Formats: sequence, structure tokens, C-alpha cells
Amino acid sequence: MNIRFLGGAGEVGRSAILINEELLIDYGIKPADPPVYPLNGLRPRSMILSHGHLDHCGLAPNLMDLEPDIYSTTMTARLCALLARDTLRISESKGHIVPYYNEEIQEFERRVQKVDYRQEFETNGYQACLYNAGHIPGSSSVYLEKDEQSMLYTGDINTLQTELQSGADAKHPESDILLIESTYFDRNHTPRKILEERFIESVKETIDNGGKAVISAFSIGRTQEIMLILKKHGIDAYVDGMGVDVFNLIKRSPDSVRDIKRLEKAFTGSNIVKPEERREIIQEPVVIVTSAGMLNGGPVLYYISRIYNDPRSKIHLTGYQVEGTNGRRALESGYIEDRGDIIRLNCGIELYDFSAHCGDTQLKELVKKFCDNGTETVLPVHGDNTAGFANWIKEEIGVDSTAPVNGETIYI
Repeated sequence: MNIRFLGGAGEVGRSAILINEELLIDYGIKPADPPVYPLNGLRPRSMILSHGHLDHCGLAPNLMDLEPDIYSTTMTARLCALLARDTLRISESKGHIVPYYNEEIQEFERRVQKVDYRQEFETNGYQACLYNAGHIPGSSSVYLEKDEQSMLYTGDINTLQTELQSGADAKHPESDILLIESTYFDRNHTPRKILEERFIESVKETIDNGGKAVISAFSIGRTQEIMLILKKHGIDAYVDGMGVDVFNLIKRSPDSVRDIKRLEKAFTGSNIVKPEERREIIQEPVVIVTSAGMLNGGPVLYYISRIYNDPRSKIHLTGYQVEGTNGRRALESGYIEDRGDIIRLNCGIELYDFSAHCGDTQLKELVKKFCDNGTETVLPVHGDNTAGFANWIKEEIGVDSTAPVNGETIYI
């Protein structure tokens, strides 16, 4: 088996992995302004998408001229199409390279074949199966087998239960090769109970002081998780942006979340904001959950324009902020850019990383479990320190491990 890494090897973002020059797993865009695309020049016969985040599926419609077979869960297929239309809209409005057109998005929707977890399928001579990755609704780990050689790609994975998700499948088939994400290698998350308490305390303090709490959240997974947390603690919040569209998609696939009825109670007709209501809502102390999660667009920029000079108000970031995004600039330098203007933030800004990835402890447990079951080669991907993870695997577990770089082909 040869595995070519076109993106997401020694970095976080734009995952694209080509197996034997014929089967592509993921084809993502790195969120930035402008976006960063994977390496070019591939012509796969089939494609499997692990989940509906831009950095894993954002470029998929670009390949429709090749007429590939495409596979994903139902939820992932719907999220990919939603993101593709948003990407096209943003690209056209900002003058970025347009990666595909509406016709190609429609062709993607026609071609994608929806499969359930643990449903075996065949594509181009590969036996394949998807397993729940516990990351976002519809997220998958991908198992492949061909010519008596097997591989499992974790995708973005979370083995711990959250308010929204139940956690990844505990059992996977034995595999010779493991491609494991490593976003949080060498870093453990703050225990969720402590993180929630700090977050809720800050939100309440902001409102009690007469400020506005603008909670910036990724539309897919994070917005729904934050709304559940706020509801659990008795905080009424408005919700604005694409996260509402994602909630409506989740309602069509209720088994993709832990408890659809709880989620429906968090999203009510009275707390979903229409664009014409934004000006009125932001007048008084209020809690608003809105996109985009890295402050690079969406309704959050409108709300920031109303609170940026108010020291009583706060921007609450709820996830990892990629280098080059407004969120990273706000944390490191105290400003953001909006349509060419520099906005200095006199309001508060805080980060609460409600991550949907495994932390260091869970990543190491996963590797140990796979190697105990016969895995002989481990390739850490999708992280800023994949080389460190590979060295740990070799030294502590004693199996072959290599940290690939973008553009590299590894033969096994």
C-alpha cells in the first residue's frame, strides 16, 4: 500500500490522503483568509469523507469532473453540501479563487452514496467500513482492507462523551496500519466539568455587570454543544448564524446526536435570531451564540462592531483558533480585521476550548489499544507535533511510526 499525503500531515488543517493513487480520504480546506488548499494533481477513482468540517471536506466538489464514487454518512453528506455553498458564497464575495460552482455542488449531492456506521461496502476493490468517531454529528473513522492489508484512519476523533455526542466507537477491527490524528498530542484538555464552570461563571458575570456576552462558536457541533451547556445551567441565549441551519439538518438525522429532544429544547422559535432582529437584540445585556468560530466572518462580526469598545462586554471563543484567523489575532494582539478595517478590542476576550478531539491521554490510549491488537505501523497526522508523537510511539510502544509531511508518499 502506498499512502500519499496532500494535506494535513504535519499540520492542523486541509486533510487529504490518497491511497494507492486511486482512493482519496478527505479533501479539505485550511480555514484562513484566503483559504489554503491541498496539493494538486490527484485523480482518484473514489473518495471517502470522514466528516463535515471544512478542513476535511471543503474541496470535495472540486473533483466532480472525475466522476468519482463518493461515500460518507448521511449527516456528513448534508453538512458537506451546506459548507460548499457557504464557501462558494464567501469566495465570490471576497474575490478569492472560486474552488467550484453550484453545478458541481449539485453533482456532488447526486454522486455521494450514504452509508451507515458498521455497514460494509466495496469500492474499487477495497472493503471499507465507517465507525462512529464521536467528533461531530456524522463523523467517522475509516477502515480499509485490500490484498490482505488493512488500515484504519481515525479522522478527527473523540472517545469521551460530551453534551452533544456519545463518544467514538469503543471497538474497531484489527488493522495493520493506523493513521491517527494528533491535534492535541502532548496536551490534555481542561476537565469538561471545570471548563464548563469557568465558562458559565464568566458568562453570568458579564451579564451581571451590564455587558453583552458574544459567544463565538463553530456552526457544526460547537454551536449545538454550547446551547446545550447554557440550557443545562439555566441561561437563556439567542442563537444566530449557520449553527441554526446545522440544527435543522440534525433534526433530519436524530440518531446522529445523544439526545435530540434536549437539543430541540435548547433551540426554540423565540431564541433563533433573524438578521433584521440583530440591532434590537444587542441593545441590552444579552447572551448570543453565533458564527463564525474563528471570527473570520458571519454574524459575529456585526455583534463585535457593537461591543468592541465596551469593557463590560466579552467575546467568548469556544475552540481552537488557527494561525492567521481573526480569532488568533484577537487573542495574541487584541485586534481583528473586518473588510480592511482594524478594530482594536476594548471588550474582554476569553478562550474556552470545548474541544471535540481526543486529548493526549486518550490519543495514547488509542495507539496502545490498536498496537495491542496487532497494528504494526502508526502514522500520526493532522497535528502540529506529529514528529513528537511518532517518536513517543517508537520509544514507548516499540512499533514502527513515521510522521509524514505534505507531499510525501509512504510505502508499506
